Amino acid sequence: MTLMVSKKKRSKVEIEKKTKWWKLKKEECCEDFRQKLRQALGGQVVLPDHWETTAEVIRVTGRKVLGVSSGRRKEDKETWWWNEEVQDSIQRKRLAKKKWDMDRTEESRQEYKELQRRVKREVSKAKQEAYDELYTRLDTREGQKDLYRLARQRDQDGKDVQQVRVIKDRDGRVLTCEESVQRRWKEYFEELMNEENEREKRVEGVTSVEQKVDKIRKDEVRKALKRMKSGKAVGPDDIPVEVWKCLGEAAVEFLTSLFNRVLESEKMPEEWRSSVLVPIFKNKDDVQSCSNYKGIKLMSHTMKLWERVVEARLRTVVEICEQQYGFMPRKSTTDAIFALRILMEKYRVRGSCTVCL
Repeated sequence: MTLMVSKKKRSKVEIEKKTKWWKLKKEECCEDFRQKLRQALGGQVVLPDHWETTAEVIRVTGRKVLGVSSGRRKEDKETWWWNEEVQDSIQRKRLAKKKWDMDRTEESRQEYKELQRRVKREVSKAKQEAYDELYTRLDTREGQKDLYRLARQRDQDGKDVQQVRVIKDRDGRVLTCEESVQRRWKEYFEELMNEENEREKRVEGVTSVEQKVDKIRKDEVRKALKRMKSGKAVGPDDIPVEVWKCLGEAAVEFLTSLFNRVLESEKMPEEWRSSVLVPIFKNKDDVQSCSNYKGIKLMSHTMKLWERVVEARLRTVVEICEQQYGFMPRKSTTDAIFALRILMEKYRVRGSCTVCL
């Protein structure tokens, strides 16, 4: 009896192609981007006032200058240390191998063997240099962060929570269809974010104070831009904060003008209203339950910059009591809990009761 087993086709995972904005870390790439952007604007140094026009020019220039990712799924390979020289040598070796397979002459065989030995030496040298650079980097602060990030990524890969292909519905049934899984996520987050809570009654007899709001200044934008962290995932508009940092003073002038228009018109660009909601596993309990995930929104970096400018102004006029520990700089709820435990232990030793308000 002959048994035929058909090979199961692997489902193709499509990954969105992304602009390689991380290349702006290199000064030469940053300078090239500035020059090409200036050429795209017709030689102008000042960015256009219209947000949609400026955003589209930046995106197109970024794709042309920096390139885009392949869109293929990133695999865990042991060839991360390959450089351009090694890749070129390996390509020549492959071509020599094809030539030898076609004509089978002694000359082509010797050429292939020579390239094979040369590639082996180059691979060994490149691998050693890459590891030396890695070990040197681990002694720095950035290297320690990379090591922690790598360890965390390895731990997540072992739990198979990078791509949640199955999820349970509200009745506990496992959903495997992609459309059903997406509908369940939509249903869960809509319920979570639109939950109605009891509203407290407004305090009567309090009049609102209205006063003239000063225009946003360039120094406010500079401070907010300096506080923004680099290397964060971009929102749907595909313009990271690295772009504004790269453009320098031209970006400050454009953003100041843009933020003042938003302040006066009380309307923000439509692109800022869109965001991408990504479920992140909390590393506890059932991996197929929606309640064990927290939703992270990927929003426009420019809108976050606008929020930082507004938040900095509010901090100068809003008084917050000293007992507020959550969401405060240089404070933590852990400190408050620790202080409360110490007080309770001291009063317990004395035989006194503790009253918390």
